Amino acid sequence: MTPLDIGGLVIVTLLVLLALGTPVAFALGGTALIFLYFFEGPRSMGTAAETLYASLNSFELLAIPMFILMGAAVAHSRAGPDLYEALERWLYRVPGGLLVSNIGACGIFAALSGSSPATCAAIGKMGIPEMRKRGYPEGLAAGAIGAGGTLGILIPPSVTMIVYGIATETSIGRLFAAGILPGLMIVVLFCAWGIFYSHRYGQAYRLTGAGYSWRERFVILPKVLPFLAVVVGVLWTLYGGVATPSEAAGVGALFCILLVVIIYRVRNPRSLWTVLNTSMRESVMIMMILGAAGLFSFMLSSLYVTQTLAEMIVALEINRWLLLALINVFLLIAGLFLPPVAVIVMVAPTLIPIITDIGFDPIWFAVVLTLNMEVGLITPPVGLNLYVLNAIAPDVRLGTILWGSLPFALILLLGIVILCVFPGIATWLPEVLMG
Repeated sequence: MTPLDIGGLVIVTLLVLLALGTPVAFALGGTALIFLYFFEGPRSMGTAAETLYASLNSFELLAIPMFILMGAAVAHSRAGPDLYEALERWLYRVPGGLLVSNIGACGIFAALSGSSPATCAAIGKMGIPEMRKRGYPEGLAAGAIGAGGTLGILIPPSVTMIVYGIATETSIGRLFAAGILPGLMIVVLFCAWGIFYSHRYGQAYRLTGAGYSWRERFVILPKVLPFLAVVVGVLWTLYGGVATPSEAAGVGALFCILLVVIIYRVRNPRSLWTVLNTSMRESVMIMMILGAAGLFSFMLSSLYVTQTLAEMIVALEINRWLLLALINVFLLIAGLFLPPVAVIVMVAPTLIPIITDIGFDPIWFAVVLTLNMEVGLITPPVGLNLYVLNAIAPDVRLGTILWGSLPFALILLLGIVILCVFPGIATWLPEVLMG
């Protein structure tokens, strides 16, 4: 059999296992073991064990559970509602200000927690009922929260960026820097759509009530500014060369736990154990996927599938922008069915040689890939954020949430086009900060 024939069998086997409901880590690892055994013999099983261990034997991986712990501490406190309340008090006079407040709160909370579902749950529980009460359509209210929640995988500190950096041996600090301006760009585009929609329909979305005094605006800031200071401090230590990503993540996690204990008085051992337990379960899940993906990549390389595919694509000699468009379509389809971490560890090591061979920057491509994954979070059939929103607002139909999310999904696709035309949006800041 040719390497491409083997690659086709690998894809079919993997898809069958995933369709049967096999967890991603076991589907990747099981497929790798099956093909290594049949094509390289029983001796390959010893090599497989060493490869699996080597995939996880990295100090950089420590950043993942630390950032997850940092996010879990924030997600299990009232930081989300307080953040939403603070932005509402400052933006209530802006046309569509409540919608802008929700999107802004989602963006900041997503950066703090790094979790799209946690963001949707934390902000959506207050934001959706409030927007509906003020006259916003159900779909627009839910769609704004769902789209805002996706920002957690782009705005640093982002766990998916860490996974991409480890999978492709790319600087995590540069990846974090690359996500800042595109993340802000997407927030601005989301807010612009909200303001345009509100302005177009005028009175329906004007906020009611007497508003907030300056004292009411400032009194809530001490509860949210310390958490923002932690994120700024983590990024400063990274770009200032003070600490590695793992060290910065550890300090950030410690400070977030202390802030939750001091500001929100979360001192019950059971509550703290919930934070640790949630972090541990999510960390183990991601680590298992990373280890299995390392074994899967080793299998593809050993059977010469990756190299043959890359050589075949480069030999096609088609326009590089057409090739990039085809890659984006593939990523969009993959993101519809698989979580972002799984897609990254499965395809990034294979795609990066192709991307670099046709002259694109791997740092820039990380942002493009992430935007594709954001679209998958708010589109069916898997669309995790859609189901989270449906769970916290069960009286809003899933179809309504989907149609409300559609304009924001189109904005994310517009973001990909803008990055293709102006790649400096993603590459300028890493060059300025890190040379």
